Amino acid sequence: MLRPTGKQYVVTRPLYSEDAFADEHAKVRRQRKTTRHHVKDYFTWNSKRVKNAALSLLPIVGWMRIYRLKEWLLSDIVSGVSTGLVAVLQGLAYALLASLPAWYGLFTAFFPVIVYLFLGTSRHISVGAFPVLSLMVSAVVTRMVPDEGSLFNITGFQGLSIEEQRVMVAASVTFLMGLMQLAMGLLQIGFIVMYLSDTLVSGFTTAAAVHILVSQLKFVLGLEVRGLSGPLSIIYKIFVQIEKTNMCDLATSLVIMVVVFLVKELNDRYKAKLPVPIPVEVIMTVIACGISYAFDFKEKFKVDVVGHIPMGYESPVAPNMEIIGHTAVEAFPMAIVGFAVAFSVAKVYAVKHDYTIDGNQELIAFGASNIFGAAFKSFAASTALSRSAVQESTGGKTQIAGLISALIVMVVTLAIGFLLEPLPKSVLGAVVIVNLKGMLMQVCDVPYLWRRDRPDCVVWLVTCLASILLGLDLGLAVGLGAELITVVFRTQFPRCSVLANITGTDIYKDRKDYVSIYEPEGVKIFRIPSPIFFANIDFFRGKLVGFNPLRVLRKRNKAMRTIRKLLEKGELQMLPGYISIGPIEECEHYSNMEDLDKPIDFKDLPLRVNWNSDLPANIQVPRVDVHSLILDFSAVSFLDISALKGLKAAIKEFIWVEVEVYIVACDAHILEKLHSCMFFDEDIKSSMFFLTLHDAMLHVSEKHPVRSENTNVYTKQEGIPQSSNTFGGVRKQYHKYKCI
Repeated sequence: MLRPTGKQYVVTRPLYSEDAFADEHAKVRRQRKTTRHHVKDYFTWNSKRVKNAALSLLPIVGWMRIYRLKEWLLSDIVSGVSTGLVAVLQGLAYALLASLPAWYGLFTAFFPVIVYLFLGTSRHISVGAFPVLSLMVSAVVTRMVPDEGSLFNITGFQGLSIEEQRVMVAASVTFLMGLMQLAMGLLQIGFIVMYLSDTLVSGFTTAAAVHILVSQLKFVLGLEVRGLSGPLSIIYKIFVQIEKTNMCDLATSLVIMVVVFLVKELNDRYKAKLPVPIPVEVIMTVIACGISYAFDFKEKFKVDVVGHIPMGYESPVAPNMEIIGHTAVEAFPMAIVGFAVAFSVAKVYAVKHDYTIDGNQELIAFGASNIFGAAFKSFAASTALSRSAVQESTGGKTQIAGLISALIVMVVTLAIGFLLEPLPKSVLGAVVIVNLKGMLMQVCDVPYLWRRDRPDCVVWLVTCLASILLGLDLGLAVGLGAELITVVFRTQFPRCSVLANITGTDIYKDRKDYVSIYEPEGVKIFRIPSPIFFANIDFFRGKLVGFNPLRVLRKRNKAMRTIRKLLEKGELQMLPGYISIGPIEECEHYSNMEDLDKPIDFKDLPLRVNWNSDLPANIQVPRVDVHSLILDFSAVSFLDISALKGLKAAIKEFIWVEVEVYIVACDAHILEKLHSCMFFDEDIKSSMFFLTLHDAMLHVSEKHPVRSENTNVYTKQEGIPQSSNTFGGVRKQYHKYKCI
C-alpha cells in the first residue's frame, strides 16, 4: 500500500523474495516466436508491407508527398545555386587532393547527387567529394600508379597515360567501396557505425586534416613533390627544395587564405543577420581566375593552373577486376569512413529539423551512388560538413536543393568549364586548407578529454598519432582496436563498491560517499556495476569481501583434523568457546588426504568450534567477520556460461565457510537462465534471490538479530559509532518506512 503525504510517502507491503513474489503475483505467459516463425514472417508479404518497403527504398516518395511548393521551392533554388557554386570549387580542389585531374571532381559533384536524390533519407546533406575520402583515394592511386609509372601488371593499363591509369584505379576502388556499402545496407548492418565513437572519429579526422594540410603545401608553394608516402616524407621533400618556392603561388595562396578565413569568421559571427552566407570562396576564385588570365600567370610566373577542362561527360566504363583484387583492403575502411561521416552529419540536421533517417537506407543510397558514379569515372563520394552547412543555412528544405546544385555543376561541365582553365592550383589548395579549420581545431578537445575521461583521451591520441604515422587505413584499424580495448578494460575492471544504508531510509549508496550510514554487523553489500562474463568473473570473485573463502575452508579443514587427533589422543581440554555435546567416540584414523577444497563432515565430533575465538594448540585460522553477503545485480545485464559456473563456485565457497549469500534485483531473463542451466542445487537455493536490497536486508536482520549495543550508525564527521536499534523501520513480517 502506498500513501503519499506531502513530500513523503509511506509503503506497507510484505517482505518479498523472488519465490514469494512469484507465488503471490502471477506472470503473463508470453508465446515466444521460434526461428521458423521469424523466417515465415520475413517471407510473408502483403499490400501494406509492399507499400512500406517501397516507401523505405524510395524515400523521395515520402517527402515529395508533403512538399510545400510555394513555401519551399524558392528556398531550395537559392540553396541549390549557392551549394552548386561551392560544389564546383570543392570538386576541383578535392580531385587534386585525390591525385586526379581536377575536372573529375565535377563528375563526383554530379552523378552521386542524382542517385542520392531518390534513395537518401537525409534532406539536407550535400553529397559529393569529402577531403578525407579524397586523401584515402589518393593513397590507393599513388600506390597503384606512382609518378614513375605503374608497378602492377594490370591488363587494362596498356596504352593509357598515367592520369588515365589513376582515373581507372579511382573509379574501380570507388565501385568496390559502393558495393561494400550496398551489401551492408541490404544485410541491415548499418549498426556497425556505432563502433566508431565520436572520440575516434574526431582523432581520425584531425589526423586526416594533417595529411591534407601537408599534401596541399606543394600547391601553395608551387613545388613538384613526387612519391607521396606520408606527411613526414612530404615535409622533408618540401624543405629540401624550399628555395624553389614559386613566390606568385605563395602570395596568391596567402591572400586567398586570409580573406576567406576572415569572411568565414564574419559569416559565423553575423549569421543571424545575414540572409545567406557570403560565398567568399566562389568570389575569390572568380577574382583569382580573372587576374590569372589577365596577367598570364602560367607563362609569366610559371604558375601551375587547372588547364584544359574537357566539355561534356565520358562514356561509362566497367570496373577493372584486377584493380579491385588489389584494392579490397583499402576499400573497406573507405566505405566505413564515408558512411560514418555522412550519417553523423545527417543525424545533426535530422534532429534539428525533426525528421528521421535510416542508417541502413543511407548505406544503400551511398552504395548505389558510388557504384553509379564509378561507372562515369567519379571518385569516392560522401558529404562535407562545410558544403552541407551551406545547403542548410541558405534555406535548403529538401534534396531538390541538391538537384539544383547538380544542375549548376552540369552547366559548368557542359558549357562554361573553359572559364576555369586559368585558375591557379594554389588557389584550390588555399581553399582546401582554410576549410580544414574545423577539423584541426578538434585538437582543443584533448585537454577536456584528459580532465573528464582519460580512456577516451587515449583513444583520441592513439587514433590521431597512428593515422598520421601509419596512414589513414591502418590508423583507423589501430584506433578501433584501442577503442575496443578501453571497452574491455571498462567492463573487465569496473568500479565496484560496497553499499551501506542511508540512515532512516530504504536507500543504499556507496559507503565512502556519505556521512550518516548504517552498516549491520556481519553484513556486506557488494554492488556489481557491469555485465558478468568470462573475462571479469575472477576479478569480481577477488573483490567480493576481501578474503579468499577457499583458503579459509582449507585452514578450517586442517584445523578440524588437528582437533580430531588431539581428541583421539586425549590431549584436548574443554576451553571457553567449545561446547561438549556427547562422549568422544572411537573413530578410524585418517591416513588418506581428504579433499581440503570441500567441506568435510565432522558430525562425529563432540563439540562445535567458534572459528572467531582463540583455538587450542596455537591453531591459526583466519577469522571471518561476515555472516551475510548481499550481491546487488541491478546493473548486471547478462551472464555467460563461464561466469555462471564461476558465480556458482564462488557462492558455494562462501556457503561452505558459513557465509550466507543473497542476490537482489536480478533481471528476470538472467533468473530464467539460471534455472535452465541447473544453477540451483542442495547448497544454492532459489530462496536466496530477493526483489530489492531492502527486502534482503530485512530478511538478514530477522535471521541474525542484532543487539542494540552492537548496532552502530556511523557518523563520519565525528568518527564515533552511535548506538541505534532502528533500521529503516524493521517489522517482523511487514516493513514500513518513511522517506523524505
